[in-house]
Amino acid sequence: MKTSATFIFNTLFCKQIIKYFLKNKKFKLNEKHKMLNEEYYHAGLDLKLFAERQHCKNLCYQHNITSPQLMRKRNNLITKILGKIGKSFLIEQPFMCDYGYNIEIGENFCSNHNLLILDSAKVKIGDNVLVGPNCSFYTSNHPINYKERELGKESAKPITLGNNVWIGGNVVLLAGVTIGDNSVIGAGSIVSKDIPANSVAVGNPCKVIKTIFS
Repeated sequence: MKTSATFIFNTLFCKQIIKYFLKNKKFKLNEKHKMLNEEYYHAGLDLKLFAERQHCKNLCYQHNITSPQLMRKRNNLITKILGKIGKSFLIEQPFMCDYGYNIEIGENFCSNHNLLILDSAKVKIGDNVLVGPNCSFYTSNHPINYKERELGKESAKPITLGNNVWIGGNVVLLAGVTIGDNSVIGAGSIVSKDIPANSVAVGNPCKVIKTIFS
């Protein structure tokens, strides 16, 4: 009964938002264009962005409730969600993202359970990348000034992972960071600045503690 009530509430809420957008044409700006150009935008004031998020989250939901034994079905759903992905990959359930089309993943990608990618900007991941459980990639950002936050402003900057990167469990990557080739990010780290190639980096904030020599 509780689930049904929640579903009804969410359905009505979505309909109210759509009606609001249709009546208030002045809010139907191209916020998606601003979002992709790393400008401040309003995610809640663009009907197209709202519809794209709903579509993506529905596909993620379908993926997450699919039996783990149905690998082909799971992988087919992932190819519908992501903008680009290699032929060989494993994304454990659950997985969640905002838009999907902003995510590009190379060959031989593997992520453990509970990967969250807020992909308002591009997220590019190279080949042979491993991502541990409970990791989060946040391209989204909000103004420091609370008055600007109250206006609903936000922005997004891309996240890039090179080839042969290993991201440990419970790692958070913040907007705009790049992880260089062959680098390792220790479990529990919060990455707020770029990490160069061939590095072992850990901590909050994440810092290089060792250089990897081939």
